[in-house]
Formats: sequence, C-alpha cells, structure tokens
Amino acid sequence: MRTVLTVATTILLAGAAGSAIAAAPSKATAVLNDSAGAQKATATLTQTGKGVRLVVDAKGLPAGVHGVHLHTVGQCTPPDFASAGGHWNPTHKMHGKDNPMGEHMGDLPNMTVGTDGVGHLDATIPGAMLSGGDMPLLDADGASVVIHAAADDYKTDPSGNSGGRVACGTITAQ
Repeated sequence: MRTVLTVATTILLAGAAGSAIAAAPSKATAVLNDSAGAQKATATLTQTGKGVRLVVDAKGLPAGVHGVHLHTVGQCTPPDFASAGGHWNPTHKMHGKDNPMGEHMGDLPNMTVGTDGVGHLDATIPGAMLSGGDMPLLDADGASVVIHAAADDYKTDPSGNSGGRVACGTITAQ
C-alpha cells in the first residue's frame, strides 16, 4: 500500500511540475516610448479563451486618430522603430478589415487621442495566442506594439497607410 501511495504521489508531483513548465504566459505588457525615450503609453495583453485582449492607455500623444499594430520583432530602436519589423501576420493575409484579402492578426482598431493627449484602445485579436500553438505572438524574436502617426485606413497593404511610427514598446511576458 505504501509503495502504491509513493508511486501515486510521484506521478502527481511530476504532472504538476510538467504543467508548470509547460504553462504558457497568460499576460504580457509593453511600455511604449517615443523616439526621444519619453513614455507615451502602456499596453497589457491578456490571453483569453477567444484570443488575445490588448488594452493600450496612451498619454501625451498628438490629438487625432492613430493606427495601432502588433509588430513581429521585440525591438524598438529609435528614431523610426523600423527594428520592430512588419506587422504580425502569421496567417499570411493582406492588411485591414476592409481589404477583401485581409485581415491579419497584427491589425487593430484605430485609437482616438483627445486634445488632452489621452487615448485608450481595448481590442481582442480572435484566435491569437501569446505563446504556444502554431502561430505564437511571442516567438523567438519577440514582438512589439507600435502606435503610428496617422489613422489606419483598414485596407492599404502592408501598413494601412498609417504613417510613421511615433511610439514603440517591446512586449514582455509576465
């Protein structure tokens, strides 16, 4: 009886340890800075049963409508943040919800920034995974969140005609 209990306990502990090792992060964050290094926004990404929920809170940006996208590389080198690569597009689609060939997973709704410089975006990317699966956002070279200078037109490939990159933040798993 004692041997059976010891074996059962060992199996349970090994299973729990394996689960902890295999557990994917359920949350990630990014601090978005402008080209001068000033913080302009924070982003929180949360894994849900429906996909990845992204919440961006911005402060100190120019008033207007700004494109927001997930980019393929977790690197934000100023002044132009080109190091962040292109939009996250693991399904190899075109850009934008209004593009008959789109939309890819890096596409997000526009964020409106008021005259006080404050903006907020809350969006869910259906079917997205922070890690694990066939198309993880947080792969070997990471990912980033980028705020663009202009509104995304939701159809022009590859970037929605949304202008330069005004703020960028590397996504870090929590």
